[in-house]
Amino acid sequence: MTQDQERWAEALAIERLHGGRAMAWILERIEALRAKGDGLGVERFTILAARLDQLQVGRHSTIG
Repeated sequence: MTQDQERWAEALAIERLHGGRAMAWILERIEALRAKGDGLGVERFTILAARLDQLQVGRHSTIG
């Protein structure tokens, strides 16, 4: 599994675990990691936020 595939899988798992609060949970993690000075953690969770956003946009888009 590539790192990109891992991030997609993580985003899906977070969405399943946290439902409608998934994005808020990710943003809280980003702030906590930023406060600790964990730049790599911030980068990882920022990518997860983008993946989750893409998942949600994809579900709400219309075809036609």
